[in-house]
Amino acid sequence: MDDSDHEKALAPQQSVDMKYGDTASFDQDALKLAEMGYTQDMQRNFSVFSVLGVGFSLTNTWFGISAALVTGINSGGPILVIYGVILIALVSVCVGITLSELASAMPNAGGQYFWANELAPKRFANIASYLTGWFAWTGAMFTSASVALAAGSAIVGSYQLTHPDLVIDRWMVFVAYQLVNIICFFFNCYGKTLPKVATVALWTSLISWFITMVTVPATAPTHQHAKFVFATFINNTGWQQGGIAFIVGLVNTNWGFACLDCATHLAEEVHRPEKMIPIAIMGTVGIGFVTGWFWSVSMFFSIVGDFQEIVATSTLVPILELFYRAIGNKAGAVVLEAMIITTAFGCLIASHTWQSRLCWSFARDRGLPGHQWLSKVHKGLDVPVWGHLVSCVVVAIIGCLYLASLTAFNSMITACIVLLYISYAIPVICLLVRGRSNIKHGPFWLGPIGLVSNYVLLAWTLFTFVMYSFPYVYPVEAGTMNYVSAVYAVVIIIIAVDWTLRGRKSFRGVGERKSDVSEVVDVVRRASVVS
Repeated sequence: MDDSDHEKALAPQQSVDMKYGDTASFDQDALKLAEMGYTQDMQRNFSVFSVLGVGFSLTNTWFGISAALVTGINSGGPILVIYGVILIALVSVCVGITLSELASAMPNAGGQYFWANELAPKRFANIASYLTGWFAWTGAMFTSASVALAAGSAIVGSYQLTHPDLVIDRWMVFVAYQLVNIICFFFNCYGKTLPKVATVALWTSLISWFITMVTVPATAPTHQHAKFVFATFINNTGWQQGGIAFIVGLVNTNWGFACLDCATHLAEEVHRPEKMIPIAIMGTVGIGFVTGWFWSVSMFFSIVGDFQEIVATSTLVPILELFYRAIGNKAGAVVLEAMIITTAFGCLIASHTWQSRLCWSFARDRGLPGHQWLSKVHKGLDVPVWGHLVSCVVVAIIGCLYLASLTAFNSMITACIVLLYISYAIPVICLLVRGRSNIKHGPFWLGPIGLVSNYVLLAWTLFTFVMYSFPYVYPVEAGTMNYVSAVYAVVIIIIAVDWTLRGRKSFRGVGERKSDVSEVVDVVRRASVVS
């Protein structure tokens, strides 16, 4: 197939309407999906609000900051968080605009891997799509691992606060990690309840945010002055350059704005996704900034006592120690921490939803080993059960690394951010090479603003890939090294082996998908008539 044929394959299937006449009586969303070469396997149970619930519950900026609020500011102090949130929010607006434009133009559960396949030059389309799908899926599972660890640490820390004789061992957090992962697994086993779960998780997060943000400063016996909150720079990293210290600490704040592609992978479970998905993405960024920034300011004003003692708390959960010192009551501190733990459960449930959709959609195009099972949707449960199960099992296996090396595990948290950015960057590069004016635009399209956003995303991806690989502290030792480069190497090796042995022959690219369009559209037409 030459380039002209490839262009024809990517063009909208105008012949469909000519063949079948007026399609108003058909499911328009299913028909558009069929024109991409896919059948409607999932029911469209989500509303725009529940999609927003999944998107924000996963990103959950204020929760992400709570998990790293004090430990992260050893690399920059309050300045890192207060102004870092603003910086990352501005970058996330550009990321959100970029994802929203592509999701509006090509709404598909595959998200970035699908866009890469559609937009890349013919000879690079399959490998670009394949790499993007793998980076996105591994990034999602690393994200789930980081959330499960945050929740597990909070649970064990809360128990230790009320049992001060307990000395926390790593295996205790590991057990809590696995229990949290298992419990959240079951919430994604029945598709019809997921929209309600997402909505409840959204409100739980917002209510918990408001209660903690108001209660802590209201009950604190003393408060920090404004100079500490807005103008204090702390550098306990060993790096002589303050800028390097700020950057290596920025990864903690960046974690609170990660995973913005989540809503795009629900494109086949919501009506009019070309309009609803951009609303959910941009809403996630907006709510994330408001909740994250005001919560951070509130917590910094509420720090009581020696800052370093809070960092060195025996609970291993600095935000819990901050609560305890502000309230002066262990039970009250545990109650507030329970709100964060509940929010963490909602975050992990959303992350499971996200990673399972990534696995399932990528497997539809034979992008993963075992795609025969991973691509199946259970008709009764209306969820990709195997994709969900395998993803959660991998998250459980990743947790085992925590027992071996906390430093190596933390490197995967960094990897989850950078791998996701790379998965966004690949289709954006393909878009710019192809030409933004050479694709059919969706309802959400911002023209020059979108172009600037594309370049900001690419620049930030390159920045994070380089700078987030720096060691967290200096001088560098084996126990303090940033092993994120090793994580990248392992991921690349797995991808290379699978591509060589299986993927390059079996992966279903744009040419094969488009050749199946007429057959798929006919299936949708008959199903619509029967309905």
